[in-house]
Amino acid sequence: MLPTLVPIGALLSGIALLLLGSGLVNTAIPLRGSLEGFSANTLGLIGSTYFLGFFLGTFIAPRLIRRMGHIRAFAFFGATVASCILLHTLIVDARVWMGLRVLTGVGLVGFYAVIESWLNDQTAAERRGQVFAIYMVVNLAALAGAQQLLRLDTPAAFTLFAVAAIFVCLSLLPVTMTRLPQPQIGARPRLDLGLIWRAAPAAFVGALSSGLSMGAFWSLTPLYAEGIGLDAAGVGLLMSTAIIGGALLQWPMGRFSDAGDRRLALAVAAIGAASAGLVVALLGHLEHVSLAGLFVFGGAAFAVYPIVVAHLVDHLHKDEILAGNTGVLFLHGLGAAVGPAVAGALMGVFGSIALPLHLGLAFVPLAIYALLLYRRTRDEIVDEPAQFTAMMRTSPTVLEMVAPEERSATAENRNGDPGEGGADGAEQAPAADLPSATGAEDLTPSPAPTTDTAESRPAG
Repeated sequence: MLPTLVPIGALLSGIALLLLGSGLVNTAIPLRGSLEGFSANTLGLIGSTYFLGFFLGTFIAPRLIRRMGHIRAFAFFGATVASCILLHTLIVDARVWMGLRVLTGVGLVGFYAVIESWLNDQTAAERRGQVFAIYMVVNLAALAGAQQLLRLDTPAAFTLFAVAAIFVCLSLLPVTMTRLPQPQIGARPRLDLGLIWRAAPAAFVGALSSGLSMGAFWSLTPLYAEGIGLDAAGVGLLMSTAIIGGALLQWPMGRFSDAGDRRLALAVAAIGAASAGLVVALLGHLEHVSLAGLFVFGGAAFAVYPIVVAHLVDHLHKDEILAGNTGVLFLHGLGAAVGPAVAGALMGVFGSIALPLHLGLAFVPLAIYALLLYRRTRDEIVDEPAQFTAMMRTSPTVLEMVAPEERSATAENRNGDPGEGGADGAEQAPAADLPSATGAEDLTPSPAPTTDTAESRPAG
């Protein structure tokens, strides 16, 4: 494994330094905004503009990278993000901050697109799964570590913003010094939301629910923590606890989703996140309850997006996968752009308790819908079962790292013959594990459809 990692060490170092900076500033901004007298509603809108920029960046960043080349684009995005971070302390105005957050979101998507396209290009197909897992560990570890930097100084001072900008600037050094050949950015597949709804409606609802909840989580949890009386160190600990929960519990949730019907796994994850949100809303003022509750919430909520991706891939032919995943990114980004504004408005009316309620309630539609689909329809896998891969919503490029070539090799290793399927796909599960609304005679799995379009498949 070491010979595989050494050539891409610069890329992993760059993303770690970047996330130390961006993770710190994303937490510091709502805390500083609160100290400046911004309302919860305003801070929610500021959070939404960041995810609006993230959403727009999925369209803008690839074009800029093609025009400039990877290294120059990386430097361009770094200068943009570092400048925006520092400007927050120089111009304390909500409307200016909204504009800065849009630019920051676009810049961060550009960062991700550069790093992920390079990782995808420099890693052999049979190693991409391992490299991707390490990449995700680096992501989550850096985000969790960034929260502890809040201990350096109060958000009212310049220090935290300066440190964040320094980390972003440092992230440029290993990448701009690399001698790796520059990869090509592929053409963006055409957006087709109807494809997702026809093939896997649970994935459609899951992407929206995840975006609505996680956008509010990243934007407003620091404000919630401050509202229940935590100091900066306590805010950092609360955020880190949720991130660590997300890192640790994604893998058992992934194994559960691989072993049976992913719609049941989506329902379980959504119920876990909703329940944790309700507990934190009701009892979060008690010592350690908010920590334990957000640990569970992080474990359940962080797992929803990768299960959504795996469930969608289960129901698409290979030539449809990139287009389908583009749609999932679109839906998640749309939800993330709306979620903070909705949660901020609710916090303005009901106080801090509204945030954990929003985080949990956003998953209730998914829990109900996924359970209904699980009980009423059979889950028929197209081509071959996907394998769960722990991930975060970053750029469209990351989804190429779990493309069919890797899955084919994995499925063959697990099942002996990728065409036969195995225990990881719902169609290979025992008949008793496939409830149907039509009676016991319908529990025998049917063969995978032989048509080539999502329209001809039963909704998954």
